[in-house]
Amino acid sequence: MKLQVLHRTHFKYASPVVDSFNEARLLPINDNRQKRHSHILRVTPATRLSHYRDLYNNYVQLFDILTPHRELIVTATSTVTTSNEKQLAPDARPATLQSFGSTPEFNHCYDFMQGTSYVDLSPEIWRLALDITDAETDAWQTARKIMHYIFKEFRYESGSTHVHTHTNEVLESRQGVCQDFAHVMIGLCRSLKIPTRYVSGYLYNGPADDLLGSQASHAWVEVLLPKHGWIGLDPTNNQQVDGRYVKIGVGRDFSDVTPISGSYRGTGKQKMAVEVLVTLLDADASR
Repeated sequence: MKLQVLHRTHFKYASPVVDSFNEARLLPINDNRQKRHSHILRVTPATRLSHYRDLYNNYVQLFDILTPHRELIVTATSTVTTSNEKQLAPDARPATLQSFGSTPEFNHCYDFMQGTSYVDLSPEIWRLALDITDAETDAWQTARKIMHYIFKEFRYESGSTHVHTHTNEVLESRQGVCQDFAHVMIGLCRSLKIPTRYVSGYLYNGPADDLLGSQASHAWVEVLLPKHGWIGLDPTNNQQVDGRYVKIGVGRDFSDVTPISGSYRGTGKQKMAVEVLVTLLDADASR
């Protein structure tokens, strides 16, 4: 599928601010499932951009605005072609949980096995993961059971949480948005020693309008399976990632792939509006 993504973030400040330093993680990646054709980042007020690669190889664009301003508008426009091929069949059983430690892929997965400021790996999380998976021994089927549990037992409720909501709060309320469900799935999978990482990106909903989380930046997870690599699962919509998903970056949790982050000097009163539009350019596009 050939898709175009428009992501616009508009900040308004109650009084002029200065010394605004920002990072943007808005560039779609290139990998074996996604090819980036174009990307333009526009910033108003106009400024010079630079970039670097972070610890997880995400592309980060930097900019600063030192002069007084009352508005900041950041607009990213990107075009990609994605693969609609599923990496694994739903009923596949490629690797047992017991086999994980003996495979070379896991030598570089320490960060994706730990708790974070968003993700808890408490004994209670581990106990819940065991109950959900019901003695399942295959890693892929274990991850799918966890995904299905979150989709079935949690309610998608826009505005019910905020960007700093912890997994424990989501588990208690049983509601949230895609970011929250990704964090819950990460905690459950990591508690069973399955390397799992947070993925930031977008979701093309299409004319059916039946998928959740497509009105803004979307989040899902990837689990690492021996000989198959990282495979995407979306607990918000209970499905394996396909050509409708546009991938921006990966990390331990949301804090590693925040679309726009930064600081400034001035008033603490601000309003932020985010607009995301994913458009289908060619349903049959191939590489």
